[in-house]
Amino acid sequence: MSDELKFPTPKQAEKMRPAEYLYNGRRKIATALAVVLAVFFGYHVMFGRNGLTIYEQKRVEDRDLQKRIGELKDENERLQTHVEHLKNDPDAIEREARDRLHYARPGEVIYTLNDKTPAK
Repeated sequence: MSDELKFPTPKQAEKMRPAEYLYNGRRKIATALAVVLAVFFGYHVMFGRNGLTIYEQKRVEDRDLQKRIGELKDENERLQTHVEHLKNDPDAIEREARDRLHYARPGEVIYTLNDKTPAK
């Protein structure tokens, strides 16, 4: 006998019991099952909850967040420097008071200009 799988003829298949017919077609069934499983797992790997498409989206999101963290660290450092200047430098305190609060020394006059033009 050779290793080839021999399938029963239709007349022989009619006479066989269902279990015997399944036993004789086990390679076809196993191959079909393997293909179905491979397609299922392939789909799950690509589009599942943690698939490749979600992974790529997470990488882009991580890259954006890292960039934002760097920007915030730079801004934080700049603000810390500004705070230190305000705590220790009287000239910085005066400059801040003049710019934000429009303070003036005795005898000085502050002129402010309107940015908006009057409606005609």
